[in-house]
Amino acid sequence: MNNKSTIGFVVIVLIVIIGGLWLFNGNKAVAPTDEVQPIVGNEQQEGTGDSTTGETADQAAAKTFDVTGVPFAFDLKEIRVKQGDRVRIHFTSKEGFHDWVVDEFDARTKQLKVNEEDTIEFIANTTGTFEYYCSVGNHRAMGMVGKLIVE
Repeated sequence: MNNKSTIGFVVIVLIVIIGGLWLFNGNKAVAPTDEVQPIVGNEQQEGTGDSTTGETADQAAAKTFDVTGVPFAFDLKEIRVKQGDRVRIHFTSKEGFHDWVVDEFDARTKQLKVNEEDTIEFIANTTGTFEYYCSVGNHRAMGMVGKLIVE
């Protein structure tokens, strides 16, 4: 093959690959759902929502709660929010290996070692009282629980 044939062959192969990827991945529709969709992040987001903090208005609208885990206890035993609130949990494991979970909103931090932290967000779109807990080992049974109250 000469250089023009080789270049032409490469161009055709690239067009086929790109077209295939577009057809396979780029053209999918997403169906709407009524399910709770957690918004998960791994960065600590703090501040008042003004331009000096770098937060967007959406981030500032979240109700933020700092929760610390120690053996068999959370420092915050109750979290109270309004229905429809965006809830941000900034969880720190001070002693031991812990996480923060509330099943009804499919909200869960990573399991964290000592002095690690994780931040998650979710929408509290259902009213009621929900138990949050540590899912590591028997921590929940040992009393590592709290209440999320959505009014």
